[in-house]
Amino acid sequence: MGTPEIARHCLEAMIKDEHFEIVGVVTQPDRPAGRKLQLQPSPVRALVEPLGIPVFTPDDVNQDSVLTELAVLKAEVVVVVAFGQILKDKLLQMFPLKVVNVHASVLPAWRGAAPIQRSLMHGDPEGGVSLQLMVRKLDAGPILGLRRFPQPPEMNAVEAYQLCSELGAKLIEVDLMDYLRGNLSAIPQDESKVTIARKIEKREAEVDWRQSASVVHNLVRGLALGPNAFTHFAGKAVKIHRTKVVTADGVGPGARPGQVLSVDSKSVLVQCGAGSLELLEVQPESRARVQIDEFLRGHSVKAGDTFGKEQPAPQFV
Repeated sequence: MGTPEIARHCLEAMIKDEHFEIVGVVTQPDRPAGRKLQLQPSPVRALVEPLGIPVFTPDDVNQDSVLTELAVLKAEVVVVVAFGQILKDKLLQMFPLKVVNVHASVLPAWRGAAPIQRSLMHGDPEGGVSLQLMVRKLDAGPILGLRRFPQPPEMNAVEAYQLCSELGAKLIEVDLMDYLRGNLSAIPQDESKVTIARKIEKREAEVDWRQSASVVHNLVRGLALGPNAFTHFAGKAVKIHRTKVVTADGVGPGARPGQVLSVDSKSVLVQCGAGSLELLEVQPESRARVQIDEFLRGHSVKAGDTFGKEQPAPQFV
């Protein structure tokens, strides 16, 4: 059961692994996509349909009619990867202790809808992926396996997502097989260390230049999967795809948050509430994303100009 690219990657690994036989796939219904809003299959459905594997696309997987169809498959285990629907008790009870979930965080940290984004936005130095037994409570099941990776300041959510896809597949190939063979026991999560990765709201994507340079940088890299951080310049929206913290604290004499401190042919340096941030890759409204030097060729930017809205005196965060 899965829908986006991370699920596709894990499923592809299982299809290639002789230890698994995929008897059926459940994914989200086709959704409108692109400028013409044409219906598009999920990455998972696009992978398996040419292979002749039965595919189910229910609006609600918990409906009795759907459960009846799934029971006919006589599956031994259910692997859930970013499916996008909550599994209710009746479904879980069909496969006692054999519904497992790949979750893109080191649980119990960042349970919920946006673990990769929230981890980076929080500035966590480490990310990871977990394999857990599914229970009725969201992402609260005992852990079968973990894979961790460092998250240096230059890593964004797209890169972390790719690592989670690769490591999630390894958890299925190794840890899930060990569990099914009886060689691995699940370990309960420490409830005192739970953090919640709530869904990303579009309103969160607008840069508040009163925040510190580190906070703004973490917002940019955390939202690289979408909806992307954005600001305004000369009355138009500008998405920010890549940045670099130049100074972590301090404010130049008379500088305002969002003020351009310096410009050369390949660099724009912007004051934050604390510290300064270099813009490296941006996307003007209704245009393609570009390196900052190309942006400067089409836009007049000079020291003293302002990104975002005019702000009052700096607030250190």
